[in-house]
Amino acid sequence: MEARTPEDHLREQYFDLLPEMQRVVLQLEAEVRYHTLPILHTLGIGEQLVVDSRVKECESALQKLLRIKGLEGRKFDPDCAGGYSLLDLPDLAAVRVLVFPNRRLDEVDKTLRAHFQNWTAKPLKDRKGEVLAPRYIGHCEDVSRAVRAEYQVVPMLLGLFWRVEHPAMYKFRRVANSREMRRRRGEVERVLAHFEQGIEPYILPRSGE
Repeated sequence: MEARTPEDHLREQYFDLLPEMQRVVLQLEAEVRYHTLPILHTLGIGEQLVVDSRVKECESALQKLLRIKGLEGRKFDPDCAGGYSLLDLPDLAAVRVLVFPNRRLDEVDKTLRAHFQNWTAKPLKDRKGEVLAPRYIGHCEDVSRAVRAEYQVVPMLLGLFWRVEHPAMYKFRRVANSREMRRRRGEVERVLAHFEQGIEPYILPRSGE
């Protein structure tokens, strides 16, 4: 009988943790929706606030663990079959708040920050180190003290681009990590930011604001 590999242990751990991850993402999504509801009620014509959530998929979790362990492009050490844990990942459960226009970002960010005061800020940055969007990592302690989660507050167009780009680039990671693709991705992100800045003056707030 062949010895179990680190991947075997991690996949087993993933499915053991899955119910807990699902509870965490449901709790986090509910809290985010509740605390942003007053903002949602004040949105004007053309303004949007959308809450997305997801539980990290199994193979994506394994690949993320390889990256944070500095093993990207390689494999887990077979001599440490039980020495890796998916609980090292900061985003097994995640919520993304998509906001349009950008003038609403600070309002949403400050509202959620007031509720998630103990969560650690780890902003999303581009390859030049410039902040793209706020991100916070922590625990929904009412349902789990083991599974960490994250939430992001992201410009709408950038978030929609990531929704399409990330799954495609995950399947073609060698191409995605090339210098040329990183440059092109950065160009798209900058163009989307410029577009939002240009259109923002024409998005009308609700009458009376």
